[in-house]
Amino acid sequence: MSQRISLTQYLIEQQREHGSIPQELRLLIEVVARACKRIAISVNKGALGDVLGTAGSENIQGEVQKKLDIIANEVLIEANEWGGHLAAMASEEMEAIHLVPNRYPKGEYLLMFDPLDGSSNIDVNVSIGTIFSVLKKAEGHKGVSEDDFLQPGSSQVAAGYCVYGPQTTLTLSFGNGVSMFTLDREQGSFVLTAENVRIPVDTQEFAINMSNQRHWDTPMQRYIDECLAGVTGPRAKDFNMRWIASMVADVHRILTRGGIFIYPWDKREPHRAGKLRLLYEANPLSFLVEQAGGAATNGRQRILDLQPTQLHERVAVMLGSKHEVERVTAYHLQAE
Repeated sequence: MSQRISLTQYLIEQQREHGSIPQELRLLIEVVARACKRIAISVNKGALGDVLGTAGSENIQGEVQKKLDIIANEVLIEANEWGGHLAAMASEEMEAIHLVPNRYPKGEYLLMFDPLDGSSNIDVNVSIGTIFSVLKKAEGHKGVSEDDFLQPGSSQVAAGYCVYGPQTTLTLSFGNGVSMFTLDREQGSFVLTAENVRIPVDTQEFAINMSNQRHWDTPMQRYIDECLAGVTGPRAKDFNMRWIASMVADVHRILTRGGIFIYPWDKREPHRAGKLRLLYEANPLSFLVEQAGGAATNGRQRILDLQPTQLHERVAVMLGSKHEVERVTAYHLQAE
């Protein structure tokens, strides 16, 4: 791109051309982007900023919190609660929703986020990220409750993530394609670096935690066995495996060059539908993947069609290059 377009300019031009980004939503996304810049600074300081290691506490999921988990969560809340564009927020790190304090004006949008996805990678300097999702509060009633957040992913008005790696990259969609922005540290702003991102429909890469293979069900075993059989197997091609253990980084790779990401149901916790959180991880990333021409299912149905029943609901996830997602989903449906 010859002309450097800032995030703010991009959002204003999209608002003018498509009318798909109301002013309040634009302001919300700009505030989230600024919060991500603050988080990026903390991540980049690492040991110099005393942000590595655990915080000695657990989140609502029963997971040990890292110092940066708490810092990122606080940054997002403090940045967003006073602007007047939000009614409430929900975070993977908090048990209940966070209402906008009464001293501030309230808007019509709801923000959900995983403040720092892949936090097990913090201390080893591997890419991590922030995932966020925006819903519109239902009209016709006052106040906000947890039920307002329990909307299917297809109702999202915007979704995105910021990955903190060799570059800090912000990826966004408002339902009309996917765009990527890279943080220019000298300029201090996100700059448009990719538009109309598309995921190839075919791939020879899969991302999955192979150490859990013995716990998978039969359809999942079948799919991976066929991939591992390579050029002499039923797929007649060799596959490579990639696994970062940071979903946001794995999905960024898929949006950049294709692939399939899988975190399936397994037998260790048979009462759970999966490991990943529907509202904070699966819905926003599935929204982005579909907008880029990919597909996302739980092995049986489209993730964006799922009706959430609780704030911290979990789900199996299979997303990425369309033909591979369709194949692994068909194997699950055939096994029923």
